[in-house]
Formats: sequence, structure tokens, C-alpha cells
Amino acid sequence: VQPVESGGGLVQAGDSLRLSCATSGQTFSLYVIAWFRQAPGKEREFVAALRWSGGNTYYGDSVKGRFTVSGDNARKTLYLQMNSLRPEDTAAYYCTARDTYDSRTLYSPAGYRYWGQGTQVTVSS
Repeated sequence: VQPVESGGGLVQAGDSLRLSCATSGQTFSLYVIAWFRQAPGKEREFVAALRWSGGNTYYGDSVKGRFTVSGDNARKTLYLQMNSLRPEDTAAYYCTARDTYDSRTLYSPAGYRYWGQGTQVTVSS
């Protein structure tokens, strides 16, 4: 399985941006697809996730109410709508997927098996 991100760019504070993550390969086995982000000098941070079975969504505290994750199950494509962007949202955003569900590792990068190359989001003040 290979996730491929797109949609990053340079925006101003308060703007919106939509990221996409297309997956290829044996996508029928995917159970959860998620977004993480990593700023320079910081650890990789959980942003949002979508559980295909049931459509449950999960969000990191710093993005709740501003970001929305959604997906096209037939195409195994994930989207991240980011509104009211802030300079602190600046980071490389990574799409990742796993073929199991374990609530204990849902918010940890160690719980995910397949990773994309990332797309850069820069928010200027």
C-alpha cells in the first residue's frame, strides 16, 4: 500500500486548505487512514483519522473544530479540510494507513504501517 499526499502549499493565517491522500496497492485491507504532521524540531503529531468500518473520525486536540477528515471508501482516498489555519499549523503533513484497529495505538505514529512522503503546509502570519 502506498499513500500519496497532495494539496499542500503556502497560505495566510485564517485561510483554508484541503489535503488529499490517494492510496494504491492492496487497499481492501486498510482499516484506518490518518493524518499526522511534523514541524521542524518537533515530534510527529496526530492530526486526524478515519476508520473505514463505521466511518468514525478522530481528531487531535489542536485541530478540533477547525479540521475535518473525510474519505471516499470506494477509492480509499482520504481528505483533510483545514479551516482557520494558524501559523502553528505549519508542518509537513503525512498520510498513513494501517490494516488493523487498536485504540491504544490510534494516536501514535508507531501504530501505522504505511506512510506517504508528506506534503508541506506553510501558514504565514
